[in-house]
Amino acid sequence: MNHFENSSIAAFLSGKSEHTLSLFEHFVTEFEELGTISLHATKTMIAIDNGQKRIAWITQLGKHFIHVVFPFKEPFYDNLCFQKVAQVPGSNQFNHHFRMLAKEDLNEEVKSYMKLSLK
Repeated sequence: MNHFENSSIAAFLSGKSEHTLSLFEHFVTEFEELGTISLHATKTMIAIDNGQKRIAWITQLGKHFIHVVFPFKEPFYDNLCFQKVAQVPGSNQFNHHFRMLAKEDLNEEVKSYMKLSLK
C-alpha cells in the first residue's frame, strides 16, 4: 500500500524530511506485516486501527523521528522501548509512548507490543 496516496495522510507527511518519511513508511509496512491495519488522519495525528478499534496513534512526525502512542488496558513498565507510560485520567487506559529515531529502533520488543495491540 502506498501511504502517500491518501490525501489526508499526505497532508501530514508534506514537508517532512526524507529520514522521517522513511521511518514512517518502515513503521507502517512492518505493522502491516503483523496484521491488517488502516490509517486515518484526524485533526492532529494519524490514527491506526485494526478494523475494530484504534490501536495506535502517530502523534508527531519530527525532523528526525516519529512518535507513536499505543493504548493498552494495563501498564507495561518493564520494557526498554517506551519512553513514557501514563494512565489516562479517569480511565483504565495506559498510553505507551514510543519514539522511533532509526529503523533499527523497531526491534523485536517493539514488534511484540505491536502484535499485542492488534488483539
